[in-house]
Amino acid sequence: MSLIGTAIELDQVLYRWPGQAEACLDIPALSVAAGERVFLYGPSGSGKSTLLGLLGGVNVAQRGRVSVLGREMRAIGARQRDRLRAAHIGFLFQQFNLFPWLSAIDNVLLPASFSAERKVRATSERPLRDEAARLLTQLDLAPSLWGKSAAELSVGQQQRVAAARALIGRPQIVIADEPTSALDAARQLAFVDLLRRECAAAQATLIFVSHDERLAVHFDRQISLVDVNRAANRAELQGSAS
Repeated sequence: MSLIGTAIELDQVLYRWPGQAEACLDIPALSVAAGERVFLYGPSGSGKSTLLGLLGGVNVAQRGRVSVLGREMRAIGARQRDRLRAAHIGFLFQQFNLFPWLSAIDNVLLPASFSAERKVRATSERPLRDEAARLLTQLDLAPSLWGKSAAELSVGQQQRVAAARALIGRPQIVIADEPTSALDAARQLAFVDLLRRECAAAQATLIFVSHDERLAVHFDRQISLVDVNRAANRAELQGSAS
């Protein structure tokens, strides 16, 4: 994948949840370059999770343009958005969303079963299971744990499995939503470093979402949702006034 170009671009985007009078996202412009590592932060209610839903194509803006890897999300159907997400976006969720009954390594392999493109990329240099093992090794999960079910793993171990699952098949965008919230400060820094290194090796764009602004210095650019989202800015001003 070439690092030249734009991975994500938003232009005059408005999103309002059904039944809500006010928009929760009102973003005039936002652009993320291919290969860039971005720290996205903001208080609760500033629109972080909603924005991630738009980037992943789970939700569609009522107005404006959300372009992901050159595809305008409002212009393509739900099935095409699902394919784009499965093939090109790796998600690392705050609660990890692992299948508790599957082994660590089988959880990592799941994206390759959902996308043929992802599987082809994952197996370009080695067999699929070997690639999953490589990622788990790079993320410091001991081989003795690979066969254990996710339910048997500690929070830190589950986090590494979730990261390997997000990275397998070299997705062009990795979105990490509050992935370090359950870790102490030392483990937070170690994990951020591991994630940044793996994204750099895969030439992936990284969107790292957190409310912990101490982590911001480890990224190429910091974006405040309150600054770019006019809806969050208005809410903050109203809160200050009251």
